[in-house]
Amino acid sequence: MANITAQMVKELRDRTGAGMMACKKALQETDGDIEKAIDKLREMGLASAAKKAGREAKEGKVAAYIHAGGKIGVLVEVNCETDFVANTEDFAALCKDIAMHIAASAPLYVSKEDVPKEELEKEKKIMKEQLRQQGKPENILDKIVEGKIEKYYEEVCLLEQPFIKDDSLKIKDLIKNAIAKLGENIVVRRFARYKIGE
Repeated sequence: MANITAQMVKELRDRTGAGMMACKKALQETDGDIEKAIDKLREMGLASAAKKAGREAKEGKVAAYIHAGGKIGVLVEVNCETDFVANTEDFAALCKDIAMHIAASAPLYVSKEDVPKEELEKEKKIMKEQLRQQGKPENILDKIVEGKIEKYYEEVCLLEQPFIKDDSLKIKDLIKNAIAKLGENIVVRRFARYKIGE
């Protein structure tokens, strides 16, 4: 068993923002290996992030982002549970990243649930017809359309889009990571994107 020093705990805290006891526990479980302890904390954090997702988020910020010499503007409302978290630099940075992402990627909806049913049915119909034209067999059309709908969600739903600064993360993962770090539920409530001439 490695000797877990206060210095090791401090370094892990500085690097992750996790609490002292959680850092100590993670270091004990990973035999003092800082890198493994970081992974462990992320796993623990994401697990607790899932638990926090049910809590009410009534505080937060409206962030604004103006792009391309004033040609594109975004307003986004991001909610959290307390004004303490709403006023942190980490929360402000998250809001700015989300607003910038919206400016660049032009989503139409926040989440899959926000896509109107008739819109979805229309898309499925078009996809099916295209597949028929390509000569795909009728019995596998629904299966192919299912996969294509996932791709469609990635194009039009903010939470499903790959983050413009790091496409290995979807926006929903970016938010989950922030929940794990800040310890509160975080929700993108709504957004508006304006483009000159549209």
